[in-house]
Amino acid sequence: MRLNAWIMALALLAGSAAAAQEEVLRRITVSGEGSVAAAPDMATLSLGAAAEAKEAAEALRMTSEITQRILERLAEAGIESRDIQTSGLSLHPLRRNYREGTDEQPGIIGYAASNGVTVRVRDLDQLGSVLDTVVSDGANSLNGLSFGLQEPRPLMDEARKLAVADARAKAELYAAAAGVSVGRLISLDESGGGGPSPYMAEMSMARSAVPVAAGEMDVSAQVRIVYEVVE
Repeated sequence: MRLNAWIMALALLAGSAAAAQEEVLRRITVSGEGSVAAAPDMATLSLGAAAEAKEAAEALRMTSEITQRILERLAEAGIESRDIQTSGLSLHPLRRNYREGTDEQPGIIGYAASNGVTVRVRDLDQLGSVLDTVVSDGANSLNGLSFGLQEPRPLMDEARKLAVADARAKAELYAAAAGVSVGRLISLDESGGGGPSPYMAEMSMARSAVPVAAGEMDVSAQVRIVYEVVE
């Protein structure tokens, strides 16, 4: 009696496994991509100040003065405080290495200090003048300029719709080629990072007003969709 029960249980498990496998074979998995081009309406600058001096306090003081001038010029240009952030304050010794055949001894010969400023410029028309102003007034390091969008959500949603439509078109193409039809949607996952990719700009600082071209950037989305296949 117990043996018969085990046989029936094994048969049920085998039937369930076969049904599950058949269900997998009746699915089609596709990926889709969507992209929307847009003109950026915001720029992010990474700049800063650095100074060297024999004494640590002097190097830090010089760097702080330059940073303060940068902050003042940004405020005068109408940049809001929420769009300005200082970071990366550092102070480290400058060392002289031993050179064979000389009387110079290794040791600390001075100190270098630096401070970074990250600023968002929401009015691109003033970007060139802002760059020129802060650099002319002491900023001596420019680590990057990238463009972005203040409100990327509407464009992101449009890219998502295009990605789903792309996946659906692929599924219908594959299904038709296989002689079947696309049925109900089983699952939908957004894959990849998504969102707008920062657009990095190149610039020249040879003239009084720094020329900058924003160009266009792409807002993209990727999806992975599983559909049921109907005979």
